[in-house]
Amino acid sequence: MLSSFGDALRTAALPLLAVSLTGEPLLVAAVTACGYLPWIAFGLLGGAVADRVDQRRAMWTVDVARGLLVAGFAVAVALGHASIALLIALAFTLTTLQTLFDNASTALLPALVDSDVLGSANARLMTGQRVAGGLLGAPAVPLLMAAGAAVPYVADAATFLLAAALVATLRTSPPERAPRPAGSTLRHEIADGLRTLWHDLALRRLCAATALCNIGMGALIATLVLLVTGWLHAGTAGYAAAATAYTVGNLAGGAVGGRLVARAGRMRVVLLAGTVQIGALVVMGSVRSLAALVAAMAVFGFMGMVWNVNTTTLMQQRSPAGMLGRVAAAFRTLAVAGAPLGALLGGAVATAWGLNTPALLAAAFFVLSVTALIPERKRDIPVVAPRDGSTTGHATR
Repeated sequence: MLSSFGDALRTAALPLLAVSLTGEPLLVAAVTACGYLPWIAFGLLGGAVADRVDQRRAMWTVDVARGLLVAGFAVAVALGHASIALLIALAFTLTTLQTLFDNASTALLPALVDSDVLGSANARLMTGQRVAGGLLGAPAVPLLMAAGAAVPYVADAATFLLAAALVATLRTSPPERAPRPAGSTLRHEIADGLRTLWHDLALRRLCAATALCNIGMGALIATLVLLVTGWLHAGTAGYAAAATAYTVGNLAGGAVGGRLVARAGRMRVVLLAGTVQIGALVVMGSVRSLAALVAAMAVFGFMGMVWNVNTTTLMQQRSPAGMLGRVAAAFRTLAVAGAPLGALLGGAVATAWGLNTPALLAAAFFVLSVTALIPERKRDIPVVAPRDGSTTGHATR
């Protein structure tokens, strides 16, 4: 959660720094786009490595590397050497490291908690990350930037290093893995993860739906600072208010999302979340009011947390033992692949038709996402797909 606090500082500060360096929407969007590209290039490799190594050790090592990298960037900003090219390089490198960290942490959690409370554990973990990252981190950015453009990045570096120290003290049993077949290579193991995802129809549709959402999210995130500061003329305070509203919605979604699952089932709740988010995006792109944007961001954040908790839990529950890192990597890589495209599309449509149009573009992709999930609108699905060779019951609802 400490690194989430730092991530929020950097994620909120980078677009503001980018806007101060250039007024070109495509260049501002490129910073976000390059933050997604490593998932396409290295995401599958990160998942295969996560299934081979001590996941705890991988996590703290990555955090040390990220802390040192951001500290160096803070020095560059303090000395007045910041540029769009440097921002793009930072975003690309940090996400490259994140491909290993995220896959390792996703694979580690089921080893720490019982399967029947996995959904609750994901909700608490993601809610805690949002408390540290959004509720505390994002609103602090204007204050920290007032103290100096480099200050948010100094704080980010410190949280990475402190988080690494805490993860290093975590005591877990060595991961239990079946011996790899003789001659097994990373390439073959990556292919196994892709095949497992492809043969699971429910996860395949969920992955496709998430990819469509991420095209829309890429367009929205890359241009949100322009929507708030340019279309609404609300300044950095308005941008912080929008980010805080999103976080408050996240927290509420984490707190009550389990009750929705108990009533309707995970897949139906995911469908509900996507449908409500469509309405929120339409409000963002059509109502020229900061109050309306803040309210829409809160609703969007609520349903975003519901979506994320349940898609992650379904993926963890349905992945065969010893393959979760690779399945998670395959899911994330394919799902995230659309985000850089969305970011560039968002910059293009903002340039051509106005700073509010990326939100409406995002709504259109969310419509496609919900449509892709409609065949899976049943109450229960098996925890392990039949083609995996074993079935362990039904998902917690």
